[in-house]
Amino acid sequence: MSKELKIAIAGLGTVGTGLIKLINDNADLLKARSGADIRITAVCARDKNKDRGVDLSGYEWFDDASEMAVKADADVFVELIGGTQGIALEATRAALAAGRDVVTANKAMLAFHGTALARLAEDNGCTIGFEAAVAGGIPIVKAMREGLAGNRIERVYGILNGTCNYILSTMEETGRSFEDVLAEAQAEGYAEADPAFDIGGIDAAHKLSLLASLAFGTEVDFGAVSVEGIERIEAGDIAYAREFGYRIKLVGAAQQTTHGIEQRVHPCLVPQSSVIGSVGGVFNAVIVEGDAVGQANFVGRGAGDGPTASAVAADIIDLAKGLRQPVFSVPANSLKPSNPSPMSDHEGAYYLRLQVLDQPGVMAGITVILGEAEVSIDSIIQRSRAPGEPVPIVILTHETREGVMMDAVAQLGKHPAMQEPPRLIRIENF
Repeated sequence: MSKELKIAIAGLGTVGTGLIKLINDNADLLKARSGADIRITAVCARDKNKDRGVDLSGYEWFDDASEMAVKADADVFVELIGGTQGIALEATRAALAAGRDVVTANKAMLAFHGTALARLAEDNGCTIGFEAAVAGGIPIVKAMREGLAGNRIERVYGILNGTCNYILSTMEETGRSFEDVLAEAQAEGYAEADPAFDIGGIDAAHKLSLLASLAFGTEVDFGAVSVEGIERIEAGDIAYAREFGYRIKLVGAAQQTTHGIEQRVHPCLVPQSSVIGSVGGVFNAVIVEGDAVGQANFVGRGAGDGPTASAVAADIIDLAKGLRQPVFSVPANSLKPSNPSPMSDHEGAYYLRLQVLDQPGVMAGITVILGEAEVSIDSIIQRSRAPGEPVPIVILTHETREGVMMDAVAQLGKHPAMQEPPRLIRIENF
């Protein structure tokens, strides 16, 4: 006799309705691959009468997600509401306390409460699936928890936000300004009406904190992530980067260093020929470096109803098979403190753009400041204009410590010929 797995879905936005369509359209396939009839029994959303393009008449309706988490005739609670606090967190806690497995796409909630929720799950004999919370349709969580389980992970990094990647790719292709391309991305539905979480790097940082926990067996520590967005990237920076053989990407990276675990999200110059440099549009990419496997590359769509619903379904199928693992690869009580490494100890090369008056001795003064800070220059682009007018100077440095570089930039900012604050972008030769 076939098994049955009953699920309750909280949140009927694009992902929730996409999941319903996927389960209904692929019912036979899901049964063949999981050995169980996967059946939706209950749903919950704010507006019962809204037309969502799917038939909800066969499911029990709940107005309150926390009530559904406990009272629905279901084995799995699927949380697709979103948000760090509020009803999403309350309902997730209720489901776990009742001993029900949870599947979620909520990276913000896990970034802040992941460790505590993992402990609650294990205390009640259940688990949390969160494949959909990181990189959409890319099965990176499963790859790190299972396929790469035999590796000591040395570094994980990548493009973790499709909105930013779309904006930067379009700026490079068209030469248009950040503001212009952002407005287009909003009109096309690639960016939210309020894009702050995306363009400010927060969304990518949420995801990176989860990847770091999986990679290094540490407690989720969103507060330890150094975050910088793409708001200050100009078309000129992208053009200069191209002259040097680079592209500008918003990259999230976590790695073990001699100072601790470094977690950072920021724009950086990457080689055009690299895996990261070749990923354009709304696509995501995650690179995992392990001591045995070397470099493993994962590229795919990072958002949207189809890719995200696909990731949610993958977790549901695992639960139907009886596959239940520790949320972050190791038992929650074995997760170590994150031991964050300060950004001042980061070591790397830098792109430096200065807007200065075209006057005799200015370049000499700049090189003196960098020399006194022991920052070595690799390459320079200097364009001449009429004497006394502002002119850009673009410098690539050799590797140095970030604290040293920041001190040098502060001194450069005080130079009397400087017309605007120096612009600094990190370089990563992935």
